[in-house]
Amino acid sequence: MRVFWASFSVLVLALALFPAAQSRTPRTLDIYVIDVEGGNAQLWVTPSGESVLVDTGNGGGAAVRDADRIMAAVTDAGLSQIDHLITTHYHGDHVGGLSELATRIPIRELIDHGANVQPGPQIDPVLRQYEELAGKAKHTLAKPGDTLAVRGLDWRIVSAGGQVLRRPLPGAGAPNPYCATFTRHDVNPVSGGPVGKTEDEQSVASHVTFGRFRLLYLADFTWNQEFDLMCPTNRVGSVDVFVASRHGQPSSNSEALVYAIRPRVTIMNNGSRKGGQPSAMNILLNSPGLENLWQMHFALLGGQEYTVPGIFIANIEDATTVPVAPLPPPAPGTPAPAVPQHNGTAYWIKVSAQTDGSFTVANSRNGVTKAYKASN
Repeated sequence: MRVFWASFSVLVLALALFPAAQSRTPRTLDIYVIDVEGGNAQLWVTPSGESVLVDTGNGGGAAVRDADRIMAAVTDAGLSQIDHLITTHYHGDHVGGLSELATRIPIRELIDHGANVQPGPQIDPVLRQYEELAGKAKHTLAKPGDTLAVRGLDWRIVSAGGQVLRRPLPGAGAPNPYCATFTRHDVNPVSGGPVGKTEDEQSVASHVTFGRFRLLYLADFTWNQEFDLMCPTNRVGSVDVFVASRHGQPSSNSEALVYAIRPRVTIMNNGSRKGGQPSAMNILLNSPGLENLWQMHFALLGGQEYTVPGIFIANIEDATTVPVAPLPPPAPGTPAPAVPQHNGTAYWIKVSAQTDGSFTVANSRNGVTKAYKASN
């Protein structure tokens, strides 16, 4: 009798577990695009639990705030360490929060483009701390064409250190018809200053494939570099998701890039007064094949004329009365007005992708989640 009841108990337990195992959905690749107020921080978590953090937000007085926001995503993802940290370039809105974040969680590998080409009194102390951290962790210099060792992903570097990919990615390489009308920038349309060699041009840019799902993020890759990468042939092909370059500013995001990659979804990691200008929004919103544009903030520089429905905007706290017309940008060479500091709740946009190419995008502010079927 004891044998019978033991066998029966095992059978009941197996039957109880079997439906749960059968109904469990496949693990997704999860990407948190974190609000760091017009900077960048993205947390990637693979189905196996391996993590990649791309940039660490702002420094100075915002370092604690942005580290808090990154750690909120880390906690949501259930992580105890960052396996790989990519610092795209050494501007304060991309690397400034690293020192604070490093006190919160272990970071196993640092990936960057190499030496800083734009030293200055504000960034130099940050980079001295960065060098100390790099001396304690694995340190990798990224070069175009490199494949990063992230299990389950094909993570390709398409630009780094001012150099771009020269051989097309698999399946890419078709002639790019938008090169014919490309006009190079001699003046930065945002700052009004000359186009030159800055840390923006050094950006570590990534093309990531997960099964049939593809995402492109070029960091602060410039308008002129987009031509170098995309012309006369399109070396990256089409993508499902594009995280807009330079926070959605018109000093990047040319037709030669955006129209050629044909993103189904674009995510703009803008600030309320950084990115979203009309000329950039015209290109982003008119991209062939675009289904939706998601914004980190309502963009005052675009106003209601150049924006998306509120359900696709993660943070809207900056305006109780939303202007219809775009806010006029400051005159070239004139400092922009101080951006209000938003130290309250910040909301992320989260992408969850399957290997068949289907994915969802979720707005944590309002719970809106949209599903996108796998493309043919």
